[in-house]
Amino acid sequence: MKMEFIIRRFAGIFVLASLVLANYHSPYWLWVTAFVGFNLLQSSFTKFCPLEIILKQLGVSGSCCGGEKTSGENPGDSCCCGDASHKS
Repeated sequence: MKMEFIIRRFAGIFVLASLVLANYHSPYWLWVTAFVGFNLLQSSFTKFCPLEIILKQLGVSGSCCGGEKTSGENPGDSCCCGDASHKS
């Protein structure tokens, strides 16, 4: 499984869990939602993701820009390494 999908699932689970906890336990759980949202926003600009570092240490591979070949495309043509649709 690609790391990108794992990160998205973790973010979704944490957001939903914190919303449920904020509703039934304490509104302070909304800080978890804000933290996840902030990390998603900053990682879109900086390409730094703390969960990605943890997953790499746990041995999860399959990074989106790992040089994987997909269906006969050139190496480096992947979902996040540039827009392959504009290449000739």
